[in-house]
Amino acid sequence: MQVGNARYLKSQDLPETLPVFPLTGVLLLPGSQLPLNIFEPRYLAMVDDALTKNRLIGMIQPSFGEIRDEAGQAHVQALCQVGCVGRITSFAEMEDGRYIISLTGICRFRLFEEMPQVKGYRSFRIVPFVADLSGPDDEAQVDREALLAAFKAYLDANKLEADWESVERASNVTLVNSMAMMSPYGPAEKQALLEAPDLKTRAETLIAITEIVLARNFGDIETMLQ
Repeated sequence: MQVGNARYLKSQDLPETLPVFPLTGVLLLPGSQLPLNIFEPRYLAMVDDALTKNRLIGMIQPSFGEIRDEAGQAHVQALCQVGCVGRITSFAEMEDGRYIISLTGICRFRLFEEMPQVKGYRSFRIVPFVADLSGPDDEAQVDREALLAAFKAYLDANKLEADWESVERASNVTLVNSMAMMSPYGPAEKQALLEAPDLKTRAETLIAITEIVLARNFGDIETMLQ
């Protein structure tokens, strides 16, 4: 995996510990880009520290409504167990003190052990999904026709438009991951897309979620997918 001027080929290319940015409903996938508006002091400090080190931040969702108590830390927000490592590949500082950054996804990770807090943000020892570093090897197995049919049905049902020339030019991996990240679905659905074991399964999960939403909101799903 080449991201900017850095290469990540094996687990040793990634740090053992990683600062994490919990954000509900936000999905980052390997090879994809995520723009972020950073304004909380603790996360401004996190970005500052990342820029002076390896530029790496872990995007992760809070657990869905779950709060736990820890010794000396009341009401610590529990986190989902799987997130995605992102490298800061663009950075801008605004006049009001905010940071506008862009993360490029490297690989998914599983939380292992929380470290003592630094400057108010949380860090964890992680276990990376090393297979993500070599990229998906099942791109040809994606049912592109079914994916595009579900996408078109969703757009039509919601009276939305897309740049179909760009869609047709996109590779399967770009198409699946971009659609997953931009999809308007809830945190649980986004987590399911993140944790899908491979690209083919992620595409199938995205199609299934889209069909469920269409059937629930608009009824005649078979006609819409034709």
